[in-house]
Amino acid sequence: MMGRVAVIGAGSSGLVCIKVCVDEGLQPVCFESSDDIGGLWRFKETPEPERASIYRSLVLQYYRRYAEHFDLLRHVHFKTTVKSVTQRADFSESGQWDVVTTNRDGEEERHVFDAVLVCSGHYTHPVSPVTDFPGYETFSGRCLHSWDYKDADACRGKRVVVVGIGNSAGDIAVELSRSAEKTFLSTRQGTWVIGRMSRNGLPLDMTAITRFNDTLMRLLPKTLTNWMAERLLNKQYDHRLYGLQPRHRPLDRRPLINDDLPGRILQGALVMKPNLTGFRESGVEFEDGSVEKNIDAVVFCTGYRGTFSFLPAALTDGPHGEFILYKLLFPPTLSKPTLAIMGLFQTKGPILPIVEMQARWAVKVFTGICHLPPEKKMLKVFEFERRANMKSYPCPRQAAIQVDYISYLDFMAGEVGVKPNLLTLLLTDPVLWMKVAFGPVTPYQFRLTGPGRWAGARQAILTQWERVVQPFRTRTVPEPESRRAWLSSLSLLLFGGAVVVTGLLSLQGGDRIMDRCRTLLKASWFTKVTGPAFGSF
Repeated sequence: MMGRVAVIGAGSSGLVCIKVCVDEGLQPVCFESSDDIGGLWRFKETPEPERASIYRSLVLQYYRRYAEHFDLLRHVHFKTTVKSVTQRADFSESGQWDVVTTNRDGEEERHVFDAVLVCSGHYTHPVSPVTDFPGYETFSGRCLHSWDYKDADACRGKRVVVVGIGNSAGDIAVELSRSAEKTFLSTRQGTWVIGRMSRNGLPLDMTAITRFNDTLMRLLPKTLTNWMAERLLNKQYDHRLYGLQPRHRPLDRRPLINDDLPGRILQGALVMKPNLTGFRESGVEFEDGSVEKNIDAVVFCTGYRGTFSFLPAALTDGPHGEFILYKLLFPPTLSKPTLAIMGLFQTKGPILPIVEMQARWAVKVFTGICHLPPEKKMLKVFEFERRANMKSYPCPRQAAIQVDYISYLDFMAGEVGVKPNLLTLLLTDPVLWMKVAFGPVTPYQFRLTGPGRWAGARQAILTQWERVVQPFRTRTVPEPESRRAWLSSLSLLLFGGAVVVTGLLSLQGGDRIMDRCRTLLKASWFTKVTGPAFGSF
């Protein structure tokens, strides 16, 4: 009988996994090698080997409040490092694991667990290509990886080159450009830049990631949607003019999420440069033959090598160094599916809702409620998805970890039995259907029905925008008279139309349809436009 589950790491994924295990009646035991929660999001002045390291400007407060609210810390063993995770001799029957750890006193301890959730992340072993460039041995400046970077203080008044074009490179380049004498951002291919702020200043992920938009993108030709995206992005600023435009189209790869990068280029504090090709004694050379002299530091934002030294290599390593995992979660070769690797994916959307759904699915598989396909089928699915992703991501390692946000969530939700049924919602609760179909795909949607159902999920969906805008309401701004008059006219028009329609339906004996119209008139979205008086019709 399933009972004890080892959770390796108390970062964002580990905390979610602890909560899900508790929800399912399991006994999580979390091993955290540091003295605090947070993982990648936990800032430390000095980076520690084989541990994620992040810059000062990121914060941890949300995770602290999450852990306190759900009383998760009582399950965490701090200053405890996992040395090895191996299958027990009777694994084919029991599915159990031997886990060896060392505690804060350096003493080795052995444990037996029914299942393992690996939450240690894949940002622990930085990849720095500095030795691949000619002249690095005689370069007088400092070379470091984003893993080593903490803040811009050390580069104040200096000339710095940032290499890479991911989110970390964008963040660090912008931050440095406010302190350094001059900052250069070197990119091999360029990128499309999208701000976190969408229309009306609302969060991008809340306005863009909707089921309606996802369906529209699948129905329209990709050439057309890419053309539309290019026009929209270049309307903000010409990516070619700013030296940012890449070879790929906007929807083919993940964009750079950054609000300030174009502004720093506009002010001249940040200069875009092509690919770095080599070092001079006190400078660097780029692909176009240009040379920047008197460079004090080069920051390589060139990614990480995902590795789990405590796991048997055969569980994860593919022929190209990629991780072979069914649906980026389960090693297909296990005779008993009692181990899952969490958060090992990249997507165009927020990470935590996906990790939570991964955890919900994983524990259902551990307990035998959900079942995985045969090994041959899982390997076939992995290879099919990897090859499909290689059209946009030629590197096999990168292609193997890409997922589509909504499709991936819905697949796992379907396995767990919590995927919202849009047709049923349309027929039984059209107001909620509108919010689910056209609103943001927030985790509340997967708490409406099935295991883990939450009675407050419907109300949370209906009121989610109120919570988004609440922090902005620090100063009351009166509505313009012209807008009030326009809304009043619209209210009367809608009300009059509703009266005519319901009257005709009543004459034709459409009592049930008229009741539905009354329900719609009482809906929150209608009352927000027409006012509570008309909503009570």
